[in-house]
Amino acid sequence: MTAGGAAGGGVTTRCLIADDQAMVREGFAAVLAAQPGLLVVGQAADGADAVRQVQHLRPDVVLMDVRMPVMDGLQATRQILAAAASTTRPRVLMLTTFDLDEYVYAALHAGASGFLLKDATAAELVHAVRVVAAGDALLAPTVTRRLIADFARQPHPVPAFQPAALGALTPRETEVLRLIARGLSNAEISDTLVIAEQTTKTHVGRILAKLDLRDRAQAVVLAYETGLVTPGGSAPARTKSGTSADQ
Repeated sequence: MTAGGAAGGGVTTRCLIADDQAMVREGFAAVLAAQPGLLVVGQAADGADAVRQVQHLRPDVVLMDVRMPVMDGLQATRQILAAAASTTRPRVLMLTTFDLDEYVYAALHAGASGFLLKDATAAELVHAVRVVAAGDALLAPTVTRRLIADFARQPHPVPAFQPAALGALTPRETEVLRLIARGLSNAEISDTLVIAEQTTKTHVGRILAKLDLRDRAQAVVLAYETGLVTPGGSAPARTKSGTSADQ
């Protein structure tokens, strides 16, 4: 994100909109351009065009349609995130009219930081952009439930791999990761574990750093793919703070 340009001289979030429908692009652009701190730097009509524009415009957030000609949004997301250095990698917010499990999982697995249906309100769209721009993931409980359902339909949801980094997590961090995978917010995790919300934020930050993950969306996918969390498992009961698990 670039400094200056926002109301009050704050930080400006540069946005690129990729959608094959001109009216959709222009509508999104009008909504975002009217918000302080948000700047629409480009529009792309297909995935291949989005990949090219990201290289030149260096946006902070890409609003990416799933279904587009030439190259779809999922493939474009993979190319954008694979090509960019970690310091210049944009956040991708997937947009679609199709509320289907396959797109939810595929978008998150491609590296997207958020998933939003096109029937969302203007306020929800702006909020989504700000959330992913801040480095968080827009992973609503409904999306998490669809992700869980996808794994539940698999005949043998066994771990595909077990990153050695999981062993570097403390017991409390492992507990927090399980709750993240259940779709709980920081406030809900704090309430469940009876710890301060700032402590939860610290745990989340350490988890992402240790596992080399961009955000909570990747954490959810990793938790299920490694078998750390399985569909249908119950959430941990409330525990007392200050135990050895907090260390």
